[in-house]
Amino acid sequence: MKITFIGLGNMATAMVGGIIKAGLVEKEDICGFDISEAARKQAKATFGIGLGTDNKNAIDGADVVILAIKPQVAAAVLAEIKDSLAPDAIIVSIMAGKSIAWIAEQLRGANASPTQPKIVRAMPNLPALVGEGMSGVCRSAAVSDVEMDKALRLLESFGRAEEIPETLIDAVIGVSGSAPAYVFIFIEALADAGVAAGMMREQAYRFASQAIIGSARMLQEGTGHPGELKDMVCSPGGTTIEAVKVLEEKGFRSAVIAAALAAVEKSKLL
Repeated sequence: MKITFIGLGNMATAMVGGIIKAGLVEKEDICGFDISEAARKQAKATFGIGLGTDNKNAIDGADVVILAIKPQVAAAVLAEIKDSLAPDAIIVSIMAGKSIAWIAEQLRGANASPTQPKIVRAMPNLPALVGEGMSGVCRSAAVSDVEMDKALRLLESFGRAEEIPETLIDAVIGVSGSAPAYVFIFIEALADAGVAAGMMREQAYRFASQAIIGSARMLQEGTGHPGELKDMVCSPGGTTIEAVKVLEEKGFRSAVIAAALAAVEKSKLL
């Protein structure tokens, strides 16, 4: 299996690193191209992958083409490569705001499938950079179960991936794609409180971030419902229930819901 990355930014290089580490393909079977010479040199130096001289050259013979480009340049890039794609190539897009139908329309070139190009649309998030990403994944009708499994294995090389209908891709952005920013703000606020209470800043960050990592792990391992786990921490008349009381008074839940839904609506506008 030959994999080509169009775009070699942070998310693409996180994927390259995960794929190589997982042993899904050899580094010699990965090729890439980026308009930035610095990005190309960095990818080559870090991972030892091949580099194309341009987008068309990079996708020559590729079984999987991963579109890791900005949506505003997508039309130009797809117009450039559509007639050079192998007919059975799987296109994996991690672009925001570009639907499967839109991508398919752009790719209808001389070598396109007579029915519909094989397109997998994925929405990973920033923790992919440390191998803990979460990706919502959907596919076009032309993608078989076997091909989808192949795409999911690639995406799971840097975290978790779950197939969803495309109608939920905006919800994924609000709940997962944008969520690291909410979490970082929360950690920063907790650390500010720690500093106000006398902790050193870096120490406060360590305590706050580990509390979040451990709490998430408990939920993932099926320890209990979030409400039940919250109740386990809240002793009668204790410190935690007092803090929860303030969070409720300040509208913590409603603020989080409103923020996530605002991200969903913005995603729809894209």
